[in-house]
Amino acid sequence: MRSVHMLSALAAAMLLSACGHSTGDRALSGAGIGAGVGAVGGALVGGDPVTGAVVGGAVGAATGAVTKDKNINLGKPFWE
Repeated sequence: MRSVHMLSALAAAMLLSACGHSTGDRALSGAGIGAGVGAVGGALVGGDPVTGAVVGGAVGAATGAVTKDKNINLGKPFWE
């Protein structure tokens, strides 16, 4: 059951990680979203939220970095 929750959290991070126009924007927003989802997912499954945040952040950043803005574009990030 734990792995189902963790996989769900990672899938959510991957789906939400492509916010921004440039590769750096998408990687940064993906890392933030992934870390948040990973921390919550880690806590929900009874694991370590810090480990979940690290894993989720890494997956989110990688996913954001490999996406193209023409495929997924959620608008201009708030930090610009």
